[in-house]
Amino acid sequence: MSEPIKSLPLVFKEPRGRKKPPRHLADLDPAARRVVAEELGLPAFRANQLSKHYFERLVADPSEMTDLPASLRERLVAELLPPLLTPVRTLEADKGTTRKTLWRLFDGALVESVLMRYPDRATICVSSQAGCGMACPFCATGQGGLERNMTTGEIIEQVVDGARAMAQGKIPGGPGRLSNVVFMGMGEPMANYKAVIGAIRRMTDPTPDGLGMSARGITLSTVGLVPRINQLATEGIPVTLAVSLHAPDDELRNELVPVNSRWKVHEVVEAAWEYARTTKRRVSIEYAMMKDINDQAWRADLLADVLQAYGDWGWVHVNLIPLNPTPGSKWTASRKEDEREFVRRLEAKGISCTVRDTRGSDIDGACGQLAAAE
Repeated sequence: MSEPIKSLPLVFKEPRGRKKPPRHLADLDPAARRVVAEELGLPAFRANQLSKHYFERLVADPSEMTDLPASLRERLVAELLPPLLTPVRTLEADKGTTRKTLWRLFDGALVESVLMRYPDRATICVSSQAGCGMACPFCATGQGGLERNMTTGEIIEQVVDGARAMAQGKIPGGPGRLSNVVFMGMGEPMANYKAVIGAIRRMTDPTPDGLGMSARGITLSTVGLVPRINQLATEGIPVTLAVSLHAPDDELRNELVPVNSRWKVHEVVEAAWEYARTTKRRVSIEYAMMKDINDQAWRADLLADVLQAYGDWGWVHVNLIPLNPTPGSKWTASRKEDEREFVRRLEAKGISCTVRDTRGSDIDGACGQLAAAE
């Protein structure tokens, strides 16, 4: 199993000849938007007006863009706000405060996003690829393989849909604001690095150039593509890095996270530590708890030792995730008593640790389940 992973590229390249999604406003930085407006024979400020409607007012309907000449609205929207996502199914849980949407992309590919409203925040979990090429055996998306990368525009459209739903009061609790974005949906974000960084810049650019979100409210998850973690540290965008470790030893991680055959546990953890040191942002270690697989007490001790090898200055937090099993899978969630002992062992060694609040188990909550069923 390790040999194909050794040749895995850092960035998945689309096959030649594949039709690309239509160009979208969110694919372009502000300067490029003005260039496009001029290419269309329009003043550059029209691009700024369109950006204000999309990123600040969260509007894509030309009839609502009353500051634009009626004769230009349809044309501008057709050129720069083409539809990228079509909802296929929407499922709700937690009295409507958790909403999972299955989207169809322009070429028929399927992706998922999940909007979750809490008392103090609203978070959307977005996809960055249709499918995933990392082949983690306990993950529904990984078992389906990789279909293609998503564009910056396709990623941002998920975020804008969530922001619009919150602003319009479509989620119980009244009108509100989308505060957090997590790249923990379908795909390995770092294998689609350019589009993902573009999306993060659109999120953090001040309105009306972007959504004006705080980088501290964005979490970028990865299974551990070490060169990309190092590159992220140089971007000047202090997002939270989340590393899906799932095992503290190479023997088990080779099985659970096949890319470990290329970058070993110590390389991944060292890259995470360097990211924390460079950005002064605490790193999250994601650890899916699997019954009798990785939840032994001695592995908790080993995980603490691996992390503390880089110092105890609070650079890391362990996020234990009760596994959301996929139908027919041998991988199941840990027993509660084993979960509690794992937490106790980590905390006894001074490692900050929490157990993730799981949502959506009754609506095919694990990433990729809806797409696989469809």
